[in-house]
Amino acid sequence: MDLSILYSLQRQLDERIERQHGLQGEDLFDKKVLALLVEIGELANETRCFKFWSVKPSSPQEKVLEEYVDGLHFILSLGLECGFMRSSSFRQTNGNGAQLVEQFLRVYWTVDEFRKTKSQQSYDLLLAEYLQLGEQLGFSFTQIEQAYIQKNKVNHERQNQNY
Repeated sequence: MDLSILYSLQRQLDERIERQHGLQGEDLFDKKVLALLVEIGELANETRCFKFWSVKPSSPQEKVLEEYVDGLHFILSLGLECGFMRSSSFRQTNGNGAQLVEQFLRVYWTVDEFRKTKSQQSYDLLLAEYLQLGEQLGFSFTQIEQAYIQKNKVNHERQNQNY
């Protein structure tokens, strides 16, 4: 998956939000990290993969995908803030064999590592683990890209409505 278009869309959204809310020059890194962690939790909640005490099924795939791309927005935004944009393409893999709960925990761990180090290497690992999570959730890169673009439009519309 070539992320250059998504980074461009995210940059436009970030700049709009910062301008519209008077946040230019403000350090938003920790707030974005916390927002990402919350979005990952919301995603996990929609999958219900950890709810061993419940028989209720996962939310519909469309809802899970929407939550997934909410997290992707913040990952891309964090990359832009640190100047870490992956220009290389990602390819769909057959997975790393991790179960879904384990993959969520790996993503949480990589978010924390990135927060601590703010390094290109830790960012690349975070992005790779998050894309792996998307694959484990059953999403193709095409589905992820399309859902991201759609949600980006929704996010702009929300800014139009003073969300």
